[in-house]
Amino acid sequence: MGAMADAAAIAFRGVMKRYGSQVALQPTDLEISEGEFFCLLGPSGCGKTTTLNLVGGFVSPSDGEILIRGQSVNKHPPYRRAVNTVFQNYALFPHMTVRDNVGFGLKMARVAKRDAAGRIEEALALVGLEEFADRLPAQLSGGQQQRVAVARALVNQPAVLLLDEPLGALDLKLRKRLQIELAQIHRDVGTTFVYVTHDQEEAMSMATRIAVMNHGRIEQVGTPFEIYHRPNSAFVADFIGESNFIDVDVGPGGRAALDNGAEVPAPEPRRSGRATLMVRPESIQIRRIAEANGSGLRGRIAQSSFLGSHTRVAVLCDGVETPVTAALFGTEGAAASDLRPDTEVVLIWDPADVVLLEGAEGKEADAVDVN
Repeated sequence: MGAMADAAAIAFRGVMKRYGSQVALQPTDLEISEGEFFCLLGPSGCGKTTTLNLVGGFVSPSDGEILIRGQSVNKHPPYRRAVNTVFQNYALFPHMTVRDNVGFGLKMARVAKRDAAGRIEEALALVGLEEFADRLPAQLSGGQQQRVAVARALVNQPAVLLLDEPLGALDLKLRKRLQIELAQIHRDVGTTFVYVTHDQEEAMSMATRIAVMNHGRIEQVGTPFEIYHRPNSAFVADFIGESNFIDVDVGPGGRAALDNGAEVPAPEPRRSGRATLMVRPESIQIRRIAEANGSGLRGRIAQSSFLGSHTRVAVLCDGVETPVTAALFGTEGAAASDLRPDTEVVLIWDPADVVLLEGAEGKEADAVDVN
């Protein structure tokens, strides 16, 4: 490990957590850089909250080492770690004003009153609640309570702020607005944020990097762009956004053949054999049979649905078990409104938009290297 300034904000070295015979987190190596907005994303039971609790010191690892800014914290209780946590229920003191809630940690740390008062005002200004300082939590909306909890967690100037699904109890519109506010707060303070969520859109909209988790292990770590456009497994491709999975045999020259022998566009694989082709709905274009040029996937329109921002089209294709979905925007979407059920069409896409996954069963596959 280098100098303290060069150390990761958080590092896991072979960290594992077991409850009896149940492994909640498989042996994990992970580094989170200073100042990142890092999201732990996955379905219920994937290990994301366990990972957060390990950082916070609320549970102890069964094996491995946890470091915060280069220092091992395995034996440190939560109050000795440079970490604060925002929970989904906010955990505000109902009998205290907003100001007193925010300043509680400073009082426990015996910070001088004048210094504490200044830091409390700064924290309230950061979350836009200066005018609510003398109100009780019961007099605030859910979104305002959430901001109080964030201010209280940041006022102690922690090295890391942990956020355990803090927006989960809010309605959709408020949640989206607070996502923007949280991202702005992160930019303003520069503190390392570690955020747990099962909501893919929430993670994609705020995070600098995402760790997608499944069955107690990290499937992939990457930027939102990398996770979406270059998933390294079918689980990641299926969990993040919507995907079409098509089983094919791949060979030299970008050849990808369905079970019925029909060929579809694909990138050049490093090795031939059985694979699953993954293509996003928005990467697919639809052409009538008479308008199609070159290779594509033939099929018949099953359903066309106008969804406001785009038109969603499901196509039944020979050699493919499930309908292939296309998302058409702009003029493409407008043109799709004329496509009636049973219209014969050809689906085309750019091979560069395809990810090849190993194995015949798409939902079990891992990414194949391509040239």
